[in-house]
Amino acid sequence: MVDIRKVKKLIELLEESGIAEIEIKEGEESVRISRGTPAGMQMLQPVAQVAPAIPVAPAQIATPQEDTTPQALEGQQINAPMVGTYYGAPSPDSNDFVKLGQTIKVGDTLCIIEAMKIMNPIESDRAGTVTAILVENGQPVEFEQPLFTIS
Repeated sequence: MVDIRKVKKLIELLEESGIAEIEIKEGEESVRISRGTPAGMQMLQPVAQVAPAIPVAPAQIATPQEDTTPQALEGQQINAPMVGTYYGAPSPDSNDFVKLGQTIKVGDTLCIIEAMKIMNPIESDRAGTVTAILVENGQPVEFEQPLFTIS
């Protein structure tokens, strides 16, 4: 049985010293006292990395422009129907669903978008030839982000 007087004394020492956490073991008994959140909870929280601010002159600020490459302008785009992670093949060691220059039909699987641990096959809603694959395998995609250009 842990002596409550010892625990109170440990709490007082913790407050006076500014230490964040202390653990004492005596034989089979152990007591851990910490301030704020438990150490295990701190490990689970993501740490945001903030890039240092870099001053930029107004002439250096890029303005958003449309992609004017010939591939992006030819044909119609197929956009992501959801937010998730793009996968071009059913598994890492499989061939891609589609390749540049491949002729596709309506209903052909183009890729998979993983959303909330569910693999969602994305099918073509038009027939044609794949003229551009606009995302890379494993890349996160946003809703309505262009994935493919079909001509």
